[in-house]
This record gives sequence, C-alpha cells and structure tokens, in this order.
Amino acid sequence: MIYFDNAATSFPKPSQVAKAVFNAINTLGNPSRGSYSLSLNASRKVYSAREKVAKLFNLQNPLNVAFTSNATESLNIAIKGSFKSNNHIITTEMEHNSVLRPIYELREKGVQVSIIKCDKTGLIDYTDLENEINENTKAIICTHGSNLTGNLIDIKKVGQICKNHRLLFILDASQTTGVFPIDMEENNIDILCFTGHKSLYGPQGTGGICIKNNININPLKTGGSGSFSFSEHHPITMPDALEAGTINVHSIAGLLAGIQFIEDTGINKIRDHELKLMWKLYNGIKNIPKVKIYGDFSTTLRAPIVSLNIADYDSKDISQELSDTYDIATRPGAHCAPLIHKALGTENQGAVRFSFSYFNTTQEIETAINAVKNLANS
Repeated sequence: MIYFDNAATSFPKPSQVAKAVFNAINTLGNPSRGSYSLSLNASRKVYSAREKVAKLFNLQNPLNVAFTSNATESLNIAIKGSFKSNNHIITTEMEHNSVLRPIYELREKGVQVSIIKCDKTGLIDYTDLENEINENTKAIICTHGSNLTGNLIDIKKVGQICKNHRLLFILDASQTTGVFPIDMEENNIDILCFTGHKSLYGPQGTGGICIKNNININPLKTGGSGSFSFSEHHPITMPDALEAGTINVHSIAGLLAGIQFIEDTGINKIRDHELKLMWKLYNGIKNIPKVKIYGDFSTTLRAPIVSLNIADYDSKDISQELSDTYDIATRPGAHCAPLIHKALGTENQGAVRFSFSYFNTTQEIETAINAVKNLANS
C-alpha cells in the first residue's frame, strides 16, 4: 500500500517506537504509585518524555506537560477548563471539530464566540481577528495548520496580538508538531495541545497539553493522582492537576521514542522531505483538466497536504478508486472540519486529501500523479 493519510495518523512508525512499547509493557509498572523498581522506572520514563516534549516546544518547566489520550482530549481540557459564561472567545473557520464542538458547548452556556471567516483559499485576515477583540475577550483559540488545505496560521502574529491585548493564546498544534518548530516563548503561546500519533510518530492514544506557569485550568477529570490522597479536592499542582488516573505509560514510552527519532533525524530534514513530496504532487497535477486543488500554494510555508477533487465526483468515490485500483490510501469527506469546507464550497462533495510523511518516496508520488491523471481522463 502507498499510504498518504499521515494527517490522520502516521504510518509506518519508526521501528524503535514499537520496540519501546514492547519493552515498556514488559518492564514498567504504574508511575507515581509505588517505591519499587517497576513503578520508579515508569516514573522516570514518563518524566523523560515530559522533558522531551518541553524541549520540543521550549516550555520552561517539564512538569507543566500533562499527557492525555490525544489532542481532542487536550483541547477539551483547555477549552472547557478555562472560561466562564461572560467570557468571549475568538476562533476561526479553519478549525477541526475538536476545537469547534467544545466551543459550541460553551456558547450554549453563555460564552460569547466569534469565528473569523476564511477566504476562498482557506486563509484568514488577521485584521478581522483583531477587530473582534472586545472588553470581554479572554482568548484566541486556533490551529497552526489546516488539516484540509495545509495552510498555516501565522502563530507569531497571533501570539503578538494576544500579548498586546493580554489574551490567552491556545494553540491546536495537531498538524504541525514534529514538522515545524514551535516555540511557546517566542510565539507567546500560553496553552499548546498536541497529539502523539501523527507527525510525532507515537502510538495512537497519546497526546498532551503544555501550559505556562501561573495558568490555571479546571480539570476535566478528577480522581486518583498518586498525591494528596487524603484531600477531598483534586490536586491543583501540575502535572497531577490534569492527569487523573493511571496514564498510558506504555504508549508514552513509544511517544518518547518517536520524538527521539525526530531529534536524531532532524526536524528540518523531515519537513524538507515532506514538502518536496507535496510540491512534486502539486506540480504534477495542478494543470490536469477537471482537477481542483484547494488551499493557498503561493507560499512555501505550509503543511505537507494536498486536497483535491476531480470534476463533480464525490470525494469518497475518488478515494475508493485510488484504493481499489492503485492501492493508494487517502482521506475523503469532511475531515472533521466543516466550516472550512463551507468556505471552500466543498461541503457537499468533500475533498480527497493526500498527506505525507518522512517515509513516503518520490516513486510513490509519481504513482499518485499517474493515478490522478487516469481518473481525471476516465
């Protein structure tokens, strides 16, 4: 199979990720729950992973990294735990439902919400964003990269806007973590949510939330923490505050190995390779009659994604044909991002998304180009 669905989950994983999970299952116990070697070694492994994540995002305190099951859980924690009924939130039409649906729930409880519109290429106007700020505005919540178009939001610009207006900046880094360097200090990011199973090459069921010092989030879950057990209230100190219950230490060991793979390989090398593949596909199909490509390709700074349609065919039919005839895996449909589909006019047709990883090859791209040509001419 030629796998081009890495924006959903990366495949294959580096071999050391599977080995790390296997070793953890056979050697690690419950972290922070005992003084014997299995438990202590688990605690050390988890702390090493916190250090790796903190280094990845230039977060000063590794204890401010809390592990979750995925970015969706992280975003639910950040969004549902940070606002009151009289607050105002600004977000964009570029967002995934893991941002939109928690915000909609808050809107039903009295939180005011502004959603910045996209243009026909899926980009936002930062003037529109700043013009929505009012005296009740508490935060801007946005993605770093669209999972449909690959367009990036200028997080440095958004971070500066938040700093100027004393707003929280909550970033969904699902599509860019492991591909683009993200500096929480430089970009004034207060809360960063990430997933482990995409470009960090970790197992599914891993993710995390990074918060700066002096930011308090009401926990989504409470319960066992391994600390302050006689208190009626859940601990407020990180990371226990956001890690109720036993965490997924076996998969966190795999995530640690995935991040180590990125460090050893070089994030710039990984990004350059993925973008090289993206541009090869884009340039190979952009002039094919009946092929419509979505997003802004006028800049080299974009996530390694190409989404397209062929004539008026349903995207699910095109993706199925790519799989059945050419053994090419792509993602059709709405991609859990309904507002940007409406902005692009693809809410009925959906789109076929090609997304790349470090393990894809130029030969695979050539096969994809020929496949798209054949389908467009059929």
